[in-house]
Amino acid sequence: MHCIRSLRVRLTELRYDSGMANPGAQVFTVKCPCCDATLKIDGETQLVIHHHEPEKKPAIEDLNIAVQQLKGEADRRNDVFEKSFASHRLGDKVREKKFEELLKQAKEDRSDTPPKRPFDLD
Repeated sequence: MHCIRSLRVRLTELRYDSGMANPGAQVFTVKCPCCDATLKIDGETQLVIHHHEPEKKPAIEDLNIAVQQLKGEADRRNDVFEKSFASHRLGDKVREKKFEELLKQAKEDRSDTPPKRPFDLD
């Protein structure tokens, strides 16, 4: 019902221009984009004359099924945590191996010129 106050319909945009049309006798049916309610609007008074909210199905149809889903979600969260923890541990080993490889390359590369420093470029 809160959408009725905020919904403004410009009936001039909904009407078609015809000499035989009587815009005051028309009733427009509009679907609210916010709550999907069906509104019937009188063309003459530009007021909502009927409001019909769509039926909403219950959030939980069967309590036993909902409990089973919650138990399954706890197991899935635990599995995701275990995988994340394992990848974190593996990441440490990968970084350590990369560091050792780069350190070994740096020791093998015996160039005579030291690397340039950022303030040497000025």
